[in-house]
Amino acid sequence: MKIAIYGLGYVGLTAAGCLTKEGHSVIGVEVNEDKVMQLNAGRSPITEPGLDDLLTAAVKEGRFLAVQHVGDRLAECDMAIVCVGTPSAPDGSHNMSYIAEVSRQIALSVNRDRKEPLTVVYRSTIRPGSIEGLVYPVFHSILGDDARVIELVYNPEFLRESVAIKDYFAPPKIVIGTADGAPSKNMDLLNANIDAPVFYTGYREAEFTKFVDNTFHAVKVAFANEIGRVCLQLGISAKKVHEIFVSDTKLNISAYYTRPGGAFGGSCLPKDVRALQYISGDVGGNTHLIDSLLRSNDSHKQFLFQHCVKGLEPKAKVLMLGLAFKTDTDDLRESPNLDLARRLLQAGYDLSIYDPALEPSKLVGQNLGYAYSQLPSLADLLVSKEQIEGAKYDVVIDTGGRAGQLALSTAKLIDINALQ
Repeated sequence: MKIAIYGLGYVGLTAAGCLTKEGHSVIGVEVNEDKVMQLNAGRSPITEPGLDDLLTAAVKEGRFLAVQHVGDRLAECDMAIVCVGTPSAPDGSHNMSYIAEVSRQIALSVNRDRKEPLTVVYRSTIRPGSIEGLVYPVFHSILGDDARVIELVYNPEFLRESVAIKDYFAPPKIVIGTADGAPSKNMDLLNANIDAPVFYTGYREAEFTKFVDNTFHAVKVAFANEIGRVCLQLGISAKKVHEIFVSDTKLNISAYYTRPGGAFGGSCLPKDVRALQYISGDVGGNTHLIDSLLRSNDSHKQFLFQHCVKGLEPKAKVLMLGLAFKTDTDDLRESPNLDLARRLLQAGYDLSIYDPALEPSKLVGQNLGYAYSQLPSLADLLVSKEQIEGAKYDVVIDTGGRAGQLALSTAKLIDINALQ
């Protein structure tokens, strides 16, 4: 394909070098005249292992040309990739002026009589809703009904500096946002030689992906450093603790705990987080991220309650499937589901609870004390399978994946562990 790349910074230049290596022809659009001259001489203005060699070869073989203005050359292109910057504005939001301006330039340059749409791919990190709320309106304001000659795509990049070329050809995933979530012929051609999971989705999910990834990376770094500070203060080897931690791919490094769903609870997590907070305060660890965990978890409990009762009439009939903090256990200690039940009762809803693993007469010790201190009417709320099957409920709240095993009549089903 022939591809125009707008913005020859880190992301744009890496893409240009890798695309030309695969045999595509690239026109790089860059406003900086000195950078254009340097690139057309086959020299990279940024330091990235292997990129100079790719650009030198591409210029020599006539597969790369840098220009300040694309002009009529866009008519020859099958695709335009936008890689301009979205720097922080004073309030922390993205400055979208470069995105808007490049979109305007492409709309003014595109041939309205194209036989095949020009695929315009945005790789800059942008707020969810930007394609629909900013980019498309720019194209439509200039092209009107002729905006159909443009196929808009959002395709975030996952490149790490110093290994960017390797990451380009072996990414962890490929995320492609389109108007209807359907595949794009040109994007499939672009990625034909790359072996990675491909996710076609709507624009907003694709736009949000980079925020989720980068923020989680930041959380991991902050968490690791907070643990490191506590280790040093206690004379513990942070290196050895890390070695042990990352060896556990069943729990510590897994997809299980990163799936949006219910709040955490049980006899271990809240207790141990509190204890670590105390230890950190005692030794001067200053663990601000860890200190925020329980507050964040409490906020999520309140959010889940509001999510479950949204649109419900007062005194509506509510069935909860599962009260213990985990399916197939009767452990109610700090169960977020027990907290949800208490909130539902306080709000006046007609609540029933089905949990086949729970028998009040068998509760003992701390489990017994916690259960009845939080939910004194527990025994009266529990119902059997025979009682709920065939009964009508305004909402069923499934906390442990039991709904599919029961014959339920409900106007609304909410799966706490699979927030949509």
